Amino acid sequence: MRKLKVMRTVAAMALAVGAMTAAGAGQAQAAPQADSYGCPSGYVCMYPGAGWNNNTPTHKYYRYGTYNLSNVVGTYRIYNNQTGGATMRTCTGYNGTGCQGHLPAGWYIDKNMTPINSITLQA
Repeated sequence: MRKLKVMRTVAAMALAVGAMTAAGAGQAQAAPQADSYGCPSGYVCMYPGAGWNNNTPTHKYYRYGTYNLSNVVGTYRIYNNQTGGATMRTCTGYNGTGCQGHLPAGWYIDKNMTPINSITLQA
């Protein structure tokens, strides 16, 4: 139990300190849930603006790997509804280069996506 608390603290500190700079910090969810905020279980979803867009994500990603982004500018809410402790990262370069921070499963963050050109999903 103590090891789990330490791991959560380290993950939270990495998110706060580690380069996932955004207008607002993510809030923890108890655990990823099926179809939470319109985002299916196992997915990373993005919503335009700093809100849930009426539970309607504009982007959904499921498979581990790198996704290059096109015409994604301004603030987006990114919600990691993956399972099994999977994380996601934002990257300033295409093909997963210049990646920043780790967004743990069950967390979200409001982030300026203008300088972001790709995201990665990993176990």
